[in-house]
Amino acid sequence: MPLATWIKAGTSATALVLAMAGTASASPSTATATAQPGAQAAVVTLRYDDSRAAGWEAAIAAGVASWNASVTNVRLVEAAPGGAAEIVIVATSGWPQATLGPVRPGRQVRVELGSQAVNDGYNKTRIAAHELGHSLGLPDTKPGPCSQLMSGSSAGTACTSAVPNATERSRVQSYYANAFAASVVTDGRTLVDAP
Repeated sequence: MPLATWIKAGTSATALVLAMAGTASASPSTATATAQPGAQAAVVTLRYDDSRAAGWEAAIAAGVASWNASVTNVRLVEAAPGGAAEIVIVATSGWPQATLGPVRPGRQVRVELGSQAVNDGYNKTRIAAHELGHSLGLPDTKPGPCSQLMSGSSAGTACTSAVPNATERSRVQSYYANAFAASVVTDGRTLVDAP
């Protein structure tokens, strides 16, 4: 095999090893990976723990189902009891809020589903899907119409849509392309979704 081919193969393997090691560490990964031509895109599985979100279980399940039906290269699954989770979901008395991702396997973000929004008339399923959208890397798009999931509270209390639009779906797809998108680093800010 020519020397140039060996160097290219070694560089690709090194980048892949560094990228995989970065997903397990606390520091953001800066390596990239490319899919082989004709290969199927890998699916990133993110686990969520809603064991501290009593009263929100149905809304969380519906929000998860909405995202799982909308994107193909990232899948949200419930963590085993006591198991590790990338998305920790808790019920609070304040306004909903979440860590802005996109979260990576082995890392962790927090979603707080606040009852203040429900008390003010906002839809629980839309809240859950919206906050999960933050975990997947989407910021707020306020003000915005009901057709934008990430418009959040600016769409008003009559809005019950929990489905991401084409732009939102496309952004999440790009964040998780090729199993991870090294150029997109978890933001880490906490976004509070008060009107």
